[in-house]
Amino acid sequence: MPPSLLYQVLYVSTLRPEQPLSVVAEIAHRARVRNAELGIGALLVFDGQRFCQMLEGDRRPVLSLIERIRSDTRHTDVEVLYHGPLPARRFSDLQLAFTSGEMDTSFEQFAALDDRAALAAFERLRLALAH
Repeated sequence: MPPSLLYQVLYVSTLRPEQPLSVVAEIAHRARVRNAELGIGALLVFDGQRFCQMLEGDRRPVLSLIERIRSDTRHTDVEVLYHGPLPARRFSDLQLAFTSGEMDTSFEQFAALDDRAALAAFERLRLALAH
């Protein structure tokens, strides 16, 4: 895919309080399958209450997916922190990387950042998780 067609979206959302934590594994499993079908790469981080996810791929499927996420009744407070063109894939072999647990960074802090700062903060988180 030519680099000019690549697109990225970074968002945060909250698991609805009435949803059991077991639904998170279901979300991750379905995302892996769907992302493979759509050619989308992603990193999904869950802190026990909130999600933070970077999606990347062809613009149309990525934007379509974020709209599906917005309408997913398991989420609330979906907030896009950054969206824009992507020079090269970061998740070339991944349909979805998923991690959960204690984070040094609060996703609420991400939401308070402007778009470029949120993108930079997520990139630091991604690199920290890779080590």
